[in-house]
Amino acid sequence: MKLTPNLVAVAAELLTAPEKRHWGYDLSKSTGIRSGVLYPLLGRLYDEGWLDDGWEDPVEITTKRPPRRYYTISQYGLEQLGAVAAKAAHDRRFVAVQLRPVAL
Repeated sequence: MKLTPNLVAVAAELLTAPEKRHWGYDLSKSTGIRSGVLYPLLGRLYDEGWLDDGWEDPVEITTKRPPRRYYTISQYGLEQLGAVAAKAAHDRRFVAVQLRPVAL
């Protein structure tokens, strides 16, 4: 997958808490990536096997809204996203993308 600032930002955000569920809206807010760019990127990550997905259990919903789709990092994705973060840390093109410490 091509190394882009958006991929690096999403990888860094996902790797801050690799064991938790990640919601698209929260990823958009925390990375500053618009939904029209973020959701196709998440789709590619899912298609490549880097992410798994699921739907929120309707029983858990306390407000009047539909269930949300969530993403979790697969074991393969953990390796690949870690490699993305490592490459970006050594590439000056991504200096502007704030990389957080990776929790592996």
